Amino acid sequence: MKIENIKKERAFWLSLITLILIYPLEHTFASTMIGNIIGFLIIFCVIIYSAISVAHHAEILAKKYGEPYGTLILTIAAVLVEIVIIVIMMTNAHSPTLARDTIYSAVMLDINGLLGICAFIGGIKYGEQKYNMDSSNSYISMLIVAFAIAMVIPHFIPQKNLILYENFTVFAFALLYILFTKIQLKNHKYFFTYNYNKKDKTEQEHLESSEISGAYHATLLSVSIIIIGILSELLAFFMDNSITDIGLPLALGAFVVAVISASPELITALKSASNNNMQTVINIALGASLATLLLTVPSVILVAEVMNFNIDLALTPLQMSMIGITLVVSIVNFNDGETNILEGFLNFILFVLFFFLIFVE
Repeated sequence: MKIENIKKERAFWLSLITLILIYPLEHTFASTMIGNIIGFLIIFCVIIYSAISVAHHAEILAKKYGEPYGTLILTIAAVLVEIVIIVIMMTNAHSPTLARDTIYSAVMLDINGLLGICAFIGGIKYGEQKYNMDSSNSYISMLIVAFAIAMVIPHFIPQKNLILYENFTVFAFALLYILFTKIQLKNHKYFFTYNYNKKDKTEQEHLESSEISGAYHATLLSVSIIIIGILSELLAFFMDNSITDIGLPLALGAFVVAVISASPELITALKSASNNNMQTVINIALGASLATLLLTVPSVILVAEVMNFNIDLALTPLQMSMIGITLVVSIVNFNDGETNILEGFLNFILFVLFFFLIFVE
């Protein structure tokens, strides 16, 4: 790990300097509405920049280890950012629905926003973009089961048995994640790749890949996530104050968390769509949604039990309707191995509807 390389990590240094400067002035900023808004905007921009740095290191690791490892690294990194922010905000806000609203927002953003925009852009540029439909079918079937277990069935569980059911959910999701990861990386790895008939890597490209330091980029990725987590505590403080002062809906805070965690994926997915690589977009969008459920849900359940917090993961009727429509549209759109501009636009309209409903629900 060369010192010269660390000096070039601008996102790392910017986030560290911001933390050092803002943390002692937290209550000074919080004393006025303008101060809360300024503090929120500064930290939000720094976290987004740091999240893009996370995407950069994940992309380099993807180059070294190849697919589907690359998108798996990226989605896990993004979900870790989300988990860190949710847990920190839970300890500050004590909102029982924060985790539910954030997971819901993240799935809406990943499937309808990210995948919709990428399919729309790719449709404009290439007409139709091909991918392996085995991957989309696998992801969507897992999403249906995961949503049912974690966020629909709890509606029908008596309150006295809810903790027992939540522990069952943790166990079930651990098994599901282990099994699906094994399938993705070993048993059915070919489900999540697509042969675009591109030329094999040149000898020079192989050499460049072998020269990448996995330890260096994995370390910087991990450190960036830690710093984002610390900054998120300040973000949560300023965001709660700003939303209260301006009178905005509380669900907007969950959407902000989803945007922060999805920013690394969005950058990578847009590049992939522009390069006519829809398989990577599918892996990122649907994979991130699945990882959000299988990793975030058990994490918040365990944190809530350890810290004696109340959480409510059951979807509201409106959220359940939006998730149901999204999954039905996804089953229809992503079962033929090709995306087009219409399919992308349909998902994007659902994302616009989701964002509109934040303010009218």
